[in-house]
Amino acid sequence: MLGACVFFEALSFRVAWREFHKKHVGEPSWSALRRGKDPSVFAVLLEDAAALIGLAIALVGLLLAEWLDMPMLDGVASIGIGLLLVLTATFLANETRSLLTGEAASPVIIQQVRSMLENDPRVASVEELLSLHLGPSEVVLAVTIDFRDDLPGGAIETAASELTRRVEASHPEITRVFLRPQLGTVEHAGALPA
Repeated sequence: MLGACVFFEALSFRVAWREFHKKHVGEPSWSALRRGKDPSVFAVLLEDAAALIGLAIALVGLLLAEWLDMPMLDGVASIGIGLLLVLTATFLANETRSLLTGEAASPVIIQQVRSMLENDPRVASVEELLSLHLGPSEVVLAVTIDFRDDLPGGAIETAASELTRRVEASHPEITRVFLRPQLGTVEHAGALPA
């Protein structure tokens, strides 16, 4: 009976593993788990992994209890399985909690977007870049950007529109971009000269 459980859990784990690696090509597994934003994928993977490890613990506990004639080892295996489930549940709760309470986009994405914006000749600097995951593959980005002072108003509007499209095209998970032009010096902000 335990063998059939291992077989079916292994099949389920294999499917989850393939799906997980399709979404995280080239990433180390642990960091992909930590940075993963889709709980439907990593929750199934972790549940199947915990089930397989739990079955292995149960099998070892039963075999040792029989061979050594120590029924207590079966209980020890049950405690080990319980601890494994607590650890798995704690990890899953922590990862999904961060998505519920608001998690920023990965530092890699933020750095790529910042570089893309700063390398545009119309941009003097990127003052602030904030992000928030609304879902596994939906990120909102808010940018305070300082355009060059010699750009006319129409050119700033064009630049903002083009930069927004460029960011969204390079990172499809970024679904909304809000650009706020940084006000320049006091004179540029509309104050009258003394």
